[in-house]
Amino acid sequence: MEASQPLGGRILTKPFLVLAAVALVGGVLIVYRYVFGLGAVTNLNDGYPWGIWITYDVLVGTALGCGGYAMALVVYAFNKWEYHPLVRSALLTSVFGYTLAGVAVFLDIGRYWNGYNLFLPWRVNFNSVLVEVALCIAAYVVVLWLELAPALLEARPDAKAQRLRRRLETLLPIIVSLGILLPTMHQSSLGALMIIAGPKLSPLWQTPLLPMFFLITAIAMGYAVTVFESLLSSLAFQRPYETPLLARISTVMVSFISIYLVMRFADLVWRGQVQLIFADNLTSLMFIIENLLFLQAVIILAKPGNRSDNRWLFLSAVLLLLGGAVYRFNAFLVGYNPGFGWRYFPALPEIFITLGIVALELLGYLYFVKKYPILPKAEHV
Repeated sequence: MEASQPLGGRILTKPFLVLAAVALVGGVLIVYRYVFGLGAVTNLNDGYPWGIWITYDVLVGTALGCGGYAMALVVYAFNKWEYHPLVRSALLTSVFGYTLAGVAVFLDIGRYWNGYNLFLPWRVNFNSVLVEVALCIAAYVVVLWLELAPALLEARPDAKAQRLRRRLETLLPIIVSLGILLPTMHQSSLGALMIIAGPKLSPLWQTPLLPMFFLITAIAMGYAVTVFESLLSSLAFQRPYETPLLARISTVMVSFISIYLVMRFADLVWRGQVQLIFADNLTSLMFIIENLLFLQAVIILAKPGNRSDNRWLFLSAVLLLLGGAVYRFNAFLVGYNPGFGWRYFPALPEIFITLGIVALELLGYLYFVKKYPILPKAEHV
């Protein structure tokens, strides 16, 4: 007997239709962007060639999509099979987070029609960190869909689909291994991107440890989004809460972020940059907000009783996700100084396109959990 089952129920509910309307607005603006160019919908410029699309959709979006990666680490790498009921729902969030992040990259590329060159070895600069990030994300999107495919094939009763499902399941050890390797590579490389910014990035964030910091926070955010998704889906769909599993996962989550905070402040002390925290400017304020979000999550989960309380679990997960998001915005936008005269704040179309992409992710999640065996059965919770 399978441990997961489709939720069933109507697809075209009011929340679904609202999300569809938001996605439609974003889709119309995307068409407008491709017809009239980047300048018609964005405030990007030569000083800030990347903006909210790269910072949120790729940097934050892929970190939010690390639930499948984080759960693969704990279940398959560390052999903690008691967490297996959480794997498919975490994997689904990863599928949409990464797939739509990959799509969003092409919104940001000026000459998008040349994007195919990325997959031609004789046209690629393999010394580029961006190439490694792009190829890893593209490969990981394929891996994620292969990981999810057995769950999708379970919903089809025909013999051909079941034969294909069994073949894919025999390949799962290889697929899962790639699913652990690829995000480890590109999440750390996303941090490495800003090392080359040199003095243009504030010393509060500019450090040789950026790849390590991006990787650790991505894993912590992966566990946090798993907790967030589980609690929210249980509330929304009136399912039993997976509190015992989430309580144990929260211990892993807080361990990662505690290690990060110790390393983060030790690095500032080692580089002699602690005084910048008290500089009373925008960068110092954003640094304090970023780390208070992380620290508050740690304080909440430091009390064992809070780990068994769904309200505290949810709040700690939200704080950690916000902290990780603010860290990435700080490292790529707030702490970045391209030189005198350059300013950037996202235009309304940029914001609505991003909201449209988020709405599309949520639409996909709602459809898949109702049609396919993604969420665990009540007796397995």
